[in-house]
Amino acid sequence: MKISAFAIPEAVLGKHNVKNDKLDQADKLVCAKKKTYVQVELAGEDAAAEADAIIIPKDAKTDLILHDLDFVETRLSKSPEEKEKIILDKMKAALEKEDFISAIGLTGQEKEVISGYGLFTLKPVVVVNKEELENMGVLLGRVLAESGFISFLTVGDKENRAWLIKKGTTAWEAAGAIHSDIQQGFIRAEIISFGDFISCGGETGAKQAGKMRLEQKDYVMQDADLVNFRFNK
Repeated sequence: MKISAFAIPEAVLGKHNVKNDKLDQADKLVCAKKKTYVQVELAGEDAAAEADAIIIPKDAKTDLILHDLDFVETRLSKSPEEKEKIILDKMKAALEKEDFISAIGLTGQEKEVISGYGLFTLKPVVVVNKEELENMGVLLGRVLAESGFISFLTVGDKENRAWLIKKGTTAWEAAGAIHSDIQQGFIRAEIISFGDFISCGGETGAKQAGKMRLEQKDYVMQDADLVNFRFNK
């Protein structure tokens, strides 16, 4: 996961752990040798085109919009095919109203047409203030949440860990976030919701209370689900 700090020269670039209070709570109930947060890369504004999300100060919104508007107008000047032109006109109208492209609800097919454009405001853009930069772990947690990401948790043995996934990810897809072998050999997911895990005092209590569920591939993961994947090795 890469996040671009646009027009924020004071941002500390590099790898950062993302603070996760729910992992902290689970870690207090389950003994493990280490605790591993989600880690993201914070890059400079030169990485904005390839980043998964962008953070900006409030006064940089116009710069992002003008970048995309200039690109869109250049493409329109080259007499594109009708399918592309319709999308470009839609984006141009939004940008001229100072709206981000992400707000206009492009379809999957439309996004595929413009996938190589490197548009800034098609990505999640989160406005931050400079005070928030003093606690990067907490700030990046907000950025991930506002960009449509959640985490699921695995606990016990050697490691208690948070894993980053997009909202709407299925259990089968989440298994692949850990390892492709787990995804390919997927049998089922043993799920305990975070609320049940905490209220029952951990995994053993949750199981005794009948709170562990067996879910299939198409189960949609919820934030902070406690998961154990069963799979063919």
